[in-house]
Amino acid sequence: MVVFSPMSYRFTVKDYHRMSEADVFDPDDRVELFDGRVYGMAPIGSRHAGCVKRLVSLFGPGVGQRAVLSVQDPMYLDDLSEPQPDFALLRPRSDFYGGEHPRPSDVLLAVEVAETTIEYDLHDKTPRYLGAGIPEVWVVDVVREVVHVATTAVTRTFSRGETVAPGAFPDLVLEVAAILG
Repeated sequence: MVVFSPMSYRFTVKDYHRMSEADVFDPDDRVELFDGRVYGMAPIGSRHAGCVKRLVSLFGPGVGQRAVLSVQDPMYLDDLSEPQPDFALLRPRSDFYGGEHPRPSDVLLAVEVAETTIEYDLHDKTPRYLGAGIPEVWVVDVVREVVHVATTAVTRTFSRGETVAPGAFPDLVLEVAAILG
């Protein structure tokens, strides 16, 4: 009798792109590659969508030409990961990353907005982002109404009534209430 053990397969970013080109995923599928696994992403609820729009509105005028605003776009984290953070501030580049996805050294701030995915965003994504070299990660918890700000040195949680500023732009002080709506 032959006994088979279950195997798992880790996809590379190249595999992931080939799968997309071969129409393995429906064009409407919300998926991302993280640590070699393809994850179906949670549907975007209205609180989540509103928060992302507020981030664009708050950061846009404050950073001006000092950064490129990226909304739910892929970033090349490593050969096994191409996540799509909800929002990111990227180093300015003349091609606006039209030639390739940003890499960790291009990312000044990555933001995940959590309505149903707080554990995944805080305990899986955040450490991987930081470990890849992204200097700062925010996780906006729209359910508990807090903003978790993580760097390699510390993670702090900010609530309504407090302010927060990205390390790359300490002059851009934002009210947590304005982020949460």
